[in-house]
Amino acid sequence: MQSTRTVSLIRKGLFLTLLVTLAGAVTLTGCRQPAQDDQDIGERGGFEVRNASDCLPDITLVDQNGHNVSLASLKGKPVLFDFIYTTCPGPCLVLTSRMKQIADRLGSKLGTEARIVSITVDPEHDHPAQLNAYAKAQGADVNGWLFLTGTPKQIDDVMAHFDLIRQHEADGTVDHVLEFFLVDGKGRALLQYMGEKAEADQVASDVERVAAHEPVAAGGDAIVALIF
Repeated sequence: MQSTRTVSLIRKGLFLTLLVTLAGAVTLTGCRQPAQDDQDIGERGGFEVRNASDCLPDITLVDQNGHNVSLASLKGKPVLFDFIYTTCPGPCLVLTSRMKQIADRLGSKLGTEARIVSITVDPEHDHPAQLNAYAKAQGADVNGWLFLTGTPKQIDDVMAHFDLIRQHEADGTVDHVLEFFLVDGKGRALLQYMGEKAEADQVASDVERVAAHEPVAAGGDAIVALIF
Protein backbone atom coordinates (compact mmCIF):
# COMPACT_ATOMS: atom_id res chain seq x y z
CA MET A 1 0.00 0.00 0.00
CA GLN A 2 1.41 3.37 -0.90
CA SER A 3 2.09 5.74 1.99
CA THR A 4 -0.80 7.78 3.33
CA ARG A 5 -0.73 11.33 2.10
CA THR A 6 -1.97 14.47 3.80
CA VAL A 7 -5.21 15.88 2.48
CA SER A 8 -4.18 18.79 0.24
CA LEU A 9 -5.78 22.20 -0.20
CA ILE A 10 -8.07 22.61 -3.19
CA ARG A 11 -8.18 25.98 -4.86
CA LYS A 12 -11.27 28.02 -3.97
CA GLY A 13 -11.90 28.87 -7.58
CA LEU A 14 -12.62 25.25 -8.60
CA PHE A 15 -15.69 25.06 -6.41
CA LEU A 16 -16.72 28.69 -5.86
CA THR A 17 -19.61 28.83 -8.30
CA LEU A 18 -21.39 25.86 -6.70
CA LEU A 19 -20.79 27.03 -3.15
CA VAL A 20 -21.93 30.65 -3.49
CA THR A 21 -25.54 29.54 -3.61
CA LEU A 22 -25.11 27.36 -0.55
CA ALA A 23 -22.77 28.95 1.93
CA GLY A 24 -20.56 31.52 0.26
CA ALA A 25 -16.86 31.13 -0.39
CA VAL A 26 -15.04 28.77 1.97
CA THR A 27 -11.63 27.19 2.00
CA LEU A 28 -11.85 23.57 0.90
CA THR A 29 -9.58 20.64 1.43
CA GLY A 30 -9.51 17.26 -0.19
CA CYS A 31 -7.40 14.33 -1.19
CA ARG A 32 -6.08 13.78 -4.70
CA GLN A 33 -3.22 12.17 -6.58
CA PRO A 34 -0.40 14.74 -6.34
CA ALA A 35 1.04 13.80 -9.74
CA GLN A 36 -2.31 14.06 -11.52
CA ASP A 37 -2.66 17.03 -13.88
CA ASP A 38 -6.13 18.61 -14.02
CA GLN A 39 -5.97 18.44 -17.82
CA ASP A 40 -5.82 14.62 -17.62
CA ILE A 41 -9.03 14.28 -15.63
CA GLY A 42 -11.18 14.14 -18.76
CA GLU A 43 -14.94 14.14 -19.14
CA ARG A 44 -15.46 11.62 -16.34
CA GLY A 45 -14.16 14.10 -13.81
CA GLY A 46 -11.95 11.31 -12.50
CA PHE A 47 -8.76 9.37 -12.87
CA GLU A 48 -7.36 5.95 -12.08
CA VAL A 49 -6.51 5.20 -8.45
CA ARG A 50 -3.00 3.83 -7.97
CA ASN A 51 -3.66 2.01 -4.73
CA ALA A 52 -3.54 -1.74 -4.12
CA SER A 53 -5.27 -1.55 -0.75
CA ASP A 54 -8.47 -3.47 0.00
CA CYS A 55 -11.03 -0.68 0.45
CA LEU A 56 -13.63 -3.10 1.82
CA PRO A 57 -11.77 -4.34 4.91
CA ASP A 58 -13.23 -6.33 7.79
CA ILE A 59 -14.21 -3.22 9.73
CA THR A 60 -17.71 -3.00 11.18
CA LEU A 61 -19.40 0.40 11.21
CA VAL A 62 -22.95 1.49 12.07
CA ASP A 63 -25.48 2.73 9.53
CA GLN A 64 -28.09 5.47 9.76
CA ASN A 65 -30.61 3.00 11.18
CA GLY A 66 -28.32 1.75 13.95
CA HIS A 67 -27.45 -1.53 12.20
CA ASN A 68 -23.92 -2.96 12.16
CA VAL A 69 -22.40 -3.12 8.67
CA SER A 70 -19.12 -4.87 7.92
CA LEU A 71 -17.47 -3.27 4.90
CA ALA A 72 -16.21 -6.71 3.92
CA SER A 73 -19.82 -7.87 3.64
CA LEU A 74 -20.33 -5.37 0.80
CA LYS A 75 -17.98 -7.28 -1.49
CA GLY A 76 -19.46 -8.73 -4.64
CA LYS A 77 -20.92 -5.47 -5.98
CA PRO A 78 -19.30 -2.13 -6.89
CA VAL A 79 -19.48 0.58 -4.23
CA LEU A 80 -19.34 4.33 -4.74
CA PHE A 81 -17.80 5.96 -1.65
CA ASP A 82 -17.81 9.52 -0.45
CA PHE A 83 -16.88 11.15 2.86
CA ILE A 84 -19.15 13.80 4.39
CA TYR A 85 -20.32 15.21 7.70
CA THR A 86 -23.78 16.40 8.62
CA THR A 87 -22.89 19.88 9.87
CA CYS A 88 -20.81 20.73 6.80
CA PRO A 89 -21.60 24.31 5.67
CA GLY A 90 -21.82 23.54 1.94
CA PRO A 91 -19.36 21.23 0.14
CA CYS A 92 -20.83 18.02 1.57
CA LEU A 93 -24.30 19.11 0.48
CA VAL A 94 -22.98 19.52 -3.05
CA LEU A 95 -21.38 16.07 -3.00
CA THR A 96 -24.53 14.47 -1.61
CA SER A 97 -26.59 16.23 -4.27
CA ARG A 98 -24.28 14.81 -6.95
CA MET A 99 -24.56 11.35 -5.39
CA LYS A 100 -28.35 11.72 -5.38
CA GLN A 101 -28.25 12.40 -9.13
CA ILE A 102 -26.16 9.25 -9.59
CA ALA A 103 -28.58 7.27 -7.41
CA ASP A 104 -31.52 8.51 -9.47
CA ARG A 105 -29.71 7.54 -12.66
CA LEU A 106 -29.00 4.02 -11.32
CA GLY A 107 -32.63 3.57 -10.28
CA SER A 108 -33.50 0.01 -9.28
CA LYS A 109 -29.90 -1.10 -9.89
CA LEU A 110 -28.91 0.70 -6.68
CA GLY A 111 -29.05 -1.89 -3.93
CA THR A 112 -29.34 -4.84 -6.31
CA GLU A 113 -26.26 -4.35 -8.51
CA ALA A 114 -24.36 -1.56 -6.77
CA ARG A 115 -24.24 0.47 -3.56
CA ILE A 116 -23.44 3.98 -2.42
CA VAL A 117 -21.68 4.43 0.92
CA SER A 118 -21.28 7.82 2.61
CA ILE A 119 -18.93 7.76 5.61
CA THR A 120 -18.83 10.59 8.12
CA VAL A 121 -15.50 12.26 8.78
CA ASP A 122 -16.92 13.65 12.04
CA PRO A 123 -17.81 10.51 14.04
CA GLU A 124 -17.45 12.43 17.28
CA HIS A 125 -20.72 14.20 16.44
CA ASP A 126 -22.35 12.17 13.66
CA HIS A 127 -24.20 9.25 15.21
CA PRO A 128 -26.96 7.19 13.51
CA ALA A 129 -29.66 9.73 14.41
CA GLN A 130 -27.75 12.61 12.81
CA LEU A 131 -26.97 10.54 9.70
CA ASN A 132 -30.59 9.43 9.41
CA ALA A 133 -31.85 13.00 9.60
CA TYR A 134 -29.24 14.14 7.05
CA ALA A 135 -30.15 11.35 4.62
CA LYS A 136 -33.84 12.17 4.82
CA ALA A 137 -33.25 15.92 4.49
CA GLN A 138 -31.20 15.35 1.32
CA GLY A 139 -33.61 12.86 -0.23
CA ALA A 140 -30.92 10.19 0.12
CA ASP A 141 -32.89 7.78 2.28
CA VAL A 142 -33.09 5.19 -0.50
CA ASN A 143 -32.41 1.48 -0.89
CA GLY A 144 -28.75 0.68 -1.41
CA TRP A 145 -27.36 3.92 0.07
CA LEU A 146 -25.65 3.58 3.45
CA PHE A 147 -24.55 6.41 5.74
CA LEU A 148 -21.96 5.02 8.14
CA THR A 149 -20.30 6.08 11.36
CA GLY A 150 -18.09 4.41 13.96
CA THR A 151 -15.37 5.21 16.44
CA PRO A 152 -12.82 7.82 15.37
CA LYS A 153 -10.20 5.07 15.07
CA GLN A 154 -12.46 2.99 12.84
CA ILE A 155 -13.11 5.95 10.56
CA ASP A 156 -9.39 6.75 10.46
CA ASP A 157 -8.62 3.12 9.59
CA VAL A 158 -11.17 3.08 6.75
CA MET A 159 -9.91 6.38 5.35
CA ALA A 160 -6.33 5.09 5.42
CA HIS A 161 -7.35 2.43 2.90
CA PHE A 162 -8.20 5.30 0.54
CA ASP A 163 -4.94 7.11 1.38
CA LEU A 164 -6.88 9.78 3.26
CA ILE A 165 -6.19 11.41 6.61
CA ARG A 166 -8.91 12.99 8.73
CA GLN A 167 -7.90 16.48 9.81
CA HIS A 168 -9.38 19.21 11.99
CA GLU A 169 -8.78 22.93 11.71
CA ALA A 170 -7.82 25.06 14.69
CA ASP A 171 -11.45 26.11 15.13
CA GLY A 172 -12.54 22.46 15.35
CA THR A 173 -14.07 22.21 11.88
CA VAL A 174 -13.30 19.15 9.78
CA ASP A 175 -11.39 19.28 6.51
CA HIS A 176 -13.50 18.39 3.50
CA VAL A 177 -12.84 15.49 1.15
CA LEU A 178 -14.02 16.71 -2.25
CA GLU A 179 -13.49 13.45 -4.10
CA PHE A 180 -15.41 10.21 -4.26
CA PHE A 181 -14.26 6.72 -5.23
CA LEU A 182 -15.53 3.81 -7.30
CA VAL A 183 -14.56 0.48 -5.73
CA ASP A 184 -15.07 -2.85 -7.48
CA GLY A 185 -16.61 -6.00 -6.00
CA LYS A 186 -13.24 -7.20 -4.71
CA GLY A 187 -12.63 -3.98 -2.78
CA ARG A 188 -10.16 -2.47 -5.27
CA ALA A 189 -10.48 1.29 -5.83
CA LEU A 190 -10.66 1.90 -9.59
CA LEU A 191 -11.50 5.55 -10.15
CA GLN A 192 -11.28 8.71 -8.07
CA TYR A 193 -13.63 11.51 -9.14
CA MET A 194 -13.31 15.23 -8.54
CA GLY A 195 -16.69 16.04 -7.02
CA GLU A 196 -17.26 19.35 -8.80
CA LYS A 197 -16.29 17.95 -12.21
CA ALA A 198 -17.83 14.47 -12.25
CA GLU A 199 -20.90 14.05 -14.48
CA ALA A 200 -23.64 12.02 -12.82
CA ASP A 201 -24.60 10.17 -16.01
CA GLN A 202 -21.00 9.20 -16.70
CA VAL A 203 -20.33 8.05 -13.14
CA ALA A 204 -23.52 5.98 -13.15
CA SER A 205 -22.41 4.46 -16.45
CA ASP A 206 -19.05 3.59 -14.89
CA VAL A 207 -20.81 1.90 -11.98
CA GLU A 208 -22.99 -0.10 -14.36
CA ARG A 209 -19.97 -1.20 -16.39
CA VAL A 210 -18.13 -2.36 -13.28
CA ALA A 211 -21.25 -4.23 -12.14
CA ALA A 212 -21.28 -5.96 -15.54
CA HIS A 213 -17.57 -6.85 -15.18
CA GLU A 214 -16.63 -4.54 -18.04
CA PRO A 215 -13.54 -2.27 -18.10
CA VAL A 216 -13.94 1.45 -17.52
CA ALA A 217 -11.87 4.34 -18.86
CA ALA A 218 -10.03 6.74 -16.58
CA GLY A 219 -8.98 10.29 -17.39
CA GLY A 220 -7.21 10.67 -20.70
CA ASP A 221 -9.11 7.59 -21.99
CA ALA A 222 -6.83 5.21 -20.09
CA ILE A 223 -8.50 1.84 -19.55
CA VAL A 224 -8.87 0.40 -16.07
CA ALA A 225 -9.04 -3.37 -16.43
CA LEU A 226 -11.11 -5.35 -13.94
CA ILE A 227 -9.69 -8.41 -12.19
CA PHE A 228 -12.07 -11.19 -11.15
